[in-house]
Amino acid sequence: MERSLSPVTEQELLGIKHLLWGPDIKHEIFKRWSQGFYFSTNEKSALEQAEGGPCAIIAPMQAFILKKLLADYNGLSFRYSITEEIQHTVLIHALCEILQQCSTERYHIIYLKNQDLERESSSSVINGDTSKEEFNDNDLATLNEIFDADAKIFHDNLVVHMYPLIADVEKYYKENINSLKAQYGVLLFLYSVIATKGLEHVKMESGTNDPLIDETYGYGSQNLINLMITGKAVTYVWDNYQDVGGLKLKGLDKQSQIGFITLMEHLRYCTVGSFYKNPIHPVWVLGSETHLTVLFSDERKLVSPETKSEEARRIFKSFDPDGNNFISSSSLQEVLAALDLVSDQEYVDIMKKKLDSENLGIILLNAFMDEFFPKEESSIPDMFQLIHYNGLARSNVNKEVQYHFGSAILLESDLKSINDSDPMLTCLQTKWPNIEVQWCDNITPSLN
Repeated sequence: MERSLSPVTEQELLGIKHLLWGPDIKHEIFKRWSQGFYFSTNEKSALEQAEGGPCAIIAPMQAFILKKLLADYNGLSFRYSITEEIQHTVLIHALCEILQQCSTERYHIIYLKNQDLERESSSSVINGDTSKEEFNDNDLATLNEIFDADAKIFHDNLVVHMYPLIADVEKYYKENINSLKAQYGVLLFLYSVIATKGLEHVKMESGTNDPLIDETYGYGSQNLINLMITGKAVTYVWDNYQDVGGLKLKGLDKQSQIGFITLMEHLRYCTVGSFYKNPIHPVWVLGSETHLTVLFSDERKLVSPETKSEEARRIFKSFDPDGNNFISSSSLQEVLAALDLVSDQEYVDIMKKKLDSENLGIILLNAFMDEFFPKEESSIPDMFQLIHYNGLARSNVNKEVQYHFGSAILLESDLKSINDSDPMLTCLQTKWPNIEVQWCDNITPSLN
């Protein structure tokens, strides 16, 4: 394996530290982020999150793990086939896929030069040095209590190596799998992502001086979430650019491998575009006000190519960012042109009079669809299975991390039921407006 000392300087490592944490690191927040990647003993393909905070890394990682497992196995049969070797394989595959999305030409892997730090938080426990009993991966969840996280010691011991090929990175992680499970596994990978992307690239894409980890509450910013899911540290979640008060603000530039939907869209804090809502694989990171979880399905048709009528609805709604189900009459020509329909001025004027007969200056979505796509077709089945993952044990049934199953149905009505006491349904309705879900045992899983 070719390996060389990286051109990443000590100053750049300090820059990454400042970008993530700001000028001061709160001990309690750093401690919550100081955990390794380890799997639940109850749901062997599911990562566990020990404390609130690092879901910005763990939830996207889980989503990429599920993408791999759904592609490699028939449906959900992987649940009964998981071994420690498979856990290592899918974890490393997910790590490498995220790094590949961030890399332009090389990979910068950050590790601890003082190996005693890693021995204290992994080898001594794994080898049974702290007890006569045998320890498993799940015991790594308690490492923050055994070895107190120290931000200064951690940052004083960071070293970077550069690898030209992703195969080299994969080999490194296979040989150092215990460092991923150890106390600083999540943080070392996060620093590797930033270093691989490039500090200046992240700063340029994010366009903000705010730390990527909130200084008060310790949660990851949307820039960090976007970086983990797409390799781009942009602030916004809409497609391409949106004009906001004369400023062209950049969102995603292409369809994502895994998706993202969020309760914050219902609360009007953001607008999630089609690139995120309709990813390549039927796996979505779900956002609440404080936490990230994952939704997935074994129904591949949920991400089938759009029909012409679905494309028409999407493009129409891109001119209706407030979700009012109407557009300004002046936008009709642009909508028709975007759909490769007749858009010369004379025809547009005729259609404006027909679709806005009362001259109100607006065109309703239903009127537009009835005129141009009267026989609507859907690529999505009316009924399908959804599965939810929450990495915090305390947020699961019986306080154990496990997948929660639901049977979804898409209602025919155009009217959706708003129920603010059911944040899960409200979140899903930002993607499927007419969805209803019957969850197993009548227990709605928690977004928090």
